Amino acid sequence: MQKELTQPGPLLTATGDLAQVGWARHQVLDCNLDYVSFYRRIIKFWQFARVKRWDYYAVFTPSRFFSATIADLGYAGNVFVYTLDFESGDLHEEGLVLPLGKGITLPRNSTEGDCHYEGQGVKLHFSNTPEARAVKVDWPAFHDGRGIAAEISMDCPPEHESMTIVIPIPEKRFYYNRKINCLPATGWIKYGDIHEELQPNSSLGQLDWGRGVWEYSSFWLWASASGFLSDGRKVSLNLGSGFGDTSAATENALILDGVIHKLDQVTFDYDPKDFMRPWKFKDNQGRLDLVFTPFKERLATTKLVVIDSEVHQMFGRYVGKVVADDGEEIKIDGLIGFAEEHYAKW
Repeated sequence: MQKELTQPGPLLTATGDLAQVGWARHQVLDCNLDYVSFYRRIIKFWQFARVKRWDYYAVFTPSRFFSATIADLGYAGNVFVYTLDFESGDLHEEGLVLPLGKGITLPRNSTEGDCHYEGQGVKLHFSNTPEARAVKVDWPAFHDGRGIAAEISMDCPPEHESMTIVIPIPEKRFYYNRKINCLPATGWIKYGDIHEELQPNSSLGQLDWGRGVWEYSSFWLWASASGFLSDGRKVSLNLGSGFGDTSAATENALILDGVIHKLDQVTFDYDPKDFMRPWKFKDNQGRLDLVFTPFKERLATTKLVVIDSEVHQMFGRYVGKVVADDGEEIKIDGLIGFAEEHYAKW
């Protein structure tokens, strides 16, 4: 029941409907958001405020999780950075809310163009070449002047596969998302007095590239993990649930050395009253059986006039098994990742 998209074309038709629905190993559809059309003519000028765009980069190192995001939510922009020390549990996050996304540059597609924000003493720049992606961050006032900076390059050749989905949401809403995992990372992260050098055999980056129009009240679940198997292969998980019509495609996948192994439907079994309890993940084909045990919670809330969101992002370790497309059973033993619940009015 998973429809793979292979033919290039536009994302939206001239009437604002999705031209194709399904999943792909690369971005094959042009993100022509200028064709968005869901409001009646009398309030059509408000459509820009309902379109959401973001580029979210993250890196798993042997000792740290680091993430930087540039997002335009229509009526407001959001720029934020956070980092977690796995051993000490030190977690810190800072962000800026920018009216009408002032100062934010985001590209039309995930395959070309740069993302940029500079202002209020903060610089974030994400660049994209045919062979790599780069993240530069400079935030001197981060954590009361402790400061955070990074220059990271992630190998991403054209043949590297991604988990890309196009799914409909009622009333001409939709979600267009590309997640690229297993990106060997080099460079450095400086956080206060800590300077960490990244090596491609121990650090992996990923991109969450999102575009779309959601319902004002939305809910979703997302789980992700990245690391290395005992034989040295790069391994990642991407699991999602909670919004839109996923009958044609889900975002569930195992990623091995940059190759997608597609999964069908996956259930998230967790306690919303106690997020620190173990989470369980199983699929409908008997290919996935994982237990995720959290060790740290990141609670992120945004409460503005028209935006109200709450994220419980749990960091922890995955244990269990997942079966690749060729039938190989992959043992997962202590793979660090996260699982999150997200409610949003936006």
